[in-house]
Amino acid sequence: MASKITLAQGAGGELMDQLIKQSILKYFKKQGTAEVSLAALDDAAVIDDIVFSTDSHTVQPLIFPGGDIGSLAVCGTINDVAVMGATPLALSAGFIIEEGFSMDTFETIVRSMATTANKAGVPIITGDTKVVEKGAIQEFMINTSGIGKRGKYLESNIKVVKRHRTFKQRWLLDSNLSKGDMIILSGNIGEHGIALLSFREGYGFETTIKSDIAPVNGLMEKILVEGGIVSAKDPTRGGLANTVNEFSEKSKVGIILHEDAVPIPDGVRSACDLLGIDPLEIGNEGKVVLGVVKEKADDVLAVLKKHPLGRHATIIGEATSQIHGVVMETMVGGKRIIHKPLGDPVPRIC
Repeated sequence: MASKITLAQGAGGELMDQLIKQSILKYFKKQGTAEVSLAALDDAAVIDDIVFSTDSHTVQPLIFPGGDIGSLAVCGTINDVAVMGATPLALSAGFIIEEGFSMDTFETIVRSMATTANKAGVPIITGDTKVVEKGAIQEFMINTSGIGKRGKYLESNIKVVKRHRTFKQRWLLDSNLSKGDMIILSGNIGEHGIALLSFREGYGFETTIKSDIAPVNGLMEKILVEGGIVSAKDPTRGGLANTVNEFSEKSKVGIILHEDAVPIPDGVRSACDLLGIDPLEIGNEGKVVLGVVKEKADDVLAVLKKHPLGRHATIIGEATSQIHGVVMETMVGGKRIIHKPLGDPVPRIC
């Protein structure tokens, strides 16, 4: 009997990695001459100094505390371009709509996309719309793609990095970490996933928890001006656990995290305890995880804390050659291995 694709294989964890590497990359990895190719599995690709990323959004419910599928689609794609160190320029939007979908809901979502894109300064300039038979999809789906360009802030950032250590890359890649680099998280984790799960399932946590959806291009610009950033990634599907494991695996360096430094809101922690979910594995939509040369970590942290999206920023760990993989030092003095999750414990959140 032929094997079939499961929901877990699209959830951003180890199973999705296997699907991509075993059933997709073998067909696409030799295509083109991109500087950062699909095979790198970074948040975006780079060709001729143009950064390009695409993402499809199937979130349920479509509207939730703190946002909707439209604002999520815009921010998610802007963020994937921005964390490469690029300046986002423009977006496309593709809609797949089930016959019978509410016109009022459709316009609410499209209006939200326009507002979010305008605030971020990244216009939606092209797109496509398809309507399919009832039952062919679940209500409404959006695909967004984005392009960005290399800018002066990335160049100045890399000059600062080179004052402190050897650095040969031209972009902020997952594979850029070296021992001694510090890991900085821009703010609280878990809010997006818990807000959606609570609202969808009726748990009631939504009264205090809202999604953290936000475009991070302005934040990235501020810290690139300060300089010292070697890697950046938005911890979406698979959460912080997936992100730091990607850093460790691709950079071939260990990472030590400090449990007492990871900012987890009380509401998120309580919800996770109740539901048996690890907050490190929950997707976020307005946060950045950074690798920063040690000498600039405090300066970058200070800049983050002055920005509205970085008020809860903190140094959560460092890269080291003393261990393999990712290890967390717990608040009680022990250590535990942080594995890449098999899939997202909260499905359909992006």
